[in-house]
Amino acid sequence: MKTLKRIAVDMDGVLADTDTHFLAWYYNVYGVQIPYEQILGKPEGEGFPEKDACRKFAFTPGFFRTLPVMPGAVEAITELMKDFEIYIVSAAMEFPQSLPEKYEWLKEHFPFIPWTHIVFCGDKSLINTDYMIDDHPKNLDKFKGTTIMFNAAHNTNIDHHQRVNSWTEVLALLKSEKSLVTEQ
Repeated sequence: MKTLKRIAVDMDGVLADTDTHFLAWYYNVYGVQIPYEQILGKPEGEGFPEKDACRKFAFTPGFFRTLPVMPGAVEAITELMKDFEIYIVSAAMEFPQSLPEKYEWLKEHFPFIPWTHIVFCGDKSLINTDYMIDDHPKNLDKFKGTTIMFNAAHNTNIDHHQRVNSWTEVLALLKSEKSLVTEQ
């Protein structure tokens, strides 16, 4: 029997465009347009004049449910599922109210991902897949498989993981990979 290689895919900042969403919510709440360049290289939320705004947004009902889908994510995940076993992994426990919103978001935008391949956790170090695609180095640093860091404003100055800037780059990177781990 042949086993597919497995990929853990983060939600926020990888499947969902949190940078754009934070900027839009900031403008809608405070009436101030923050240029993307202002948040580059800074921890999430620290590029905004109102220091706790992003954390406040993340605890606001509807924030996670209304995240925009990252360009190319649906198509790329569909393509990857032909050769890999895909798991959506989100450290959602920091924002417990986000759990139903994230699940509903996934059902809307990625209805082809079975519920058995959705993992909401607190610490991603327990994840045991062959690859992890994530925007947070803290999650990738502890991962034992191959790491792929998805570009985000907060990680632009980090260079100790292989970086991808888009879902097109993810597909190009994984295209040459063999999808079979072993014969059993």
